[in-house]
Amino acid sequence: MTTTTVARIILAPREQQVLEGLADGSTLAVVALTLKIREVTAAGYLKLAKRKLHGVSENAAALAVGYTVHAIARPELLDPEHLFLPLEQRQLVPFVARGMHSAQMATDLKRPADVVRRDGRNLMTNLGARNPAHVVTRAWQYQILTADQVISWLR
Repeated sequence: MTTTTVARIILAPREQQVLEGLADGSTLAVVALTLKIREVTAAGYLKLAKRKLHGVSENAAALAVGYTVHAIARPELLDPEHLFLPLEQRQLVPFVARGMHSAQMATDLKRPADVVRRDGRNLMTNLGARNPAHVVTRAWQYQILTADQVISWLR
């Protein structure tokens, strides 16, 4: 249940297509190829989308905000019953969604950086994710990442 809302953000069609193309873990080069545009053009659309999405800088954060504000199509939800994610990995999800790197996470969590990196790799493996942006999509699908969590760091 969403207790707080944020204004919906409207992206241009190409901005939306580029961002949605990254949701499955594809690289920007693959997204550009799929859309039959140059990679530099796709990068331009992505930059514009990120600016509109509260000025985020990382692809993972752009997806998290995009899902939250309905700027892009939310992925189909999956049953989390059969997903095993230890607490140490679950704790990383909001940080990944904010676009933070392992050193930043380690500082905030007061855990050794090498342990956070290992937990991050295991998180990606357990979610079947290809990269941090894909972690956001998979975490959203399994309802580990919610709009309320994203809204809390948008303020």
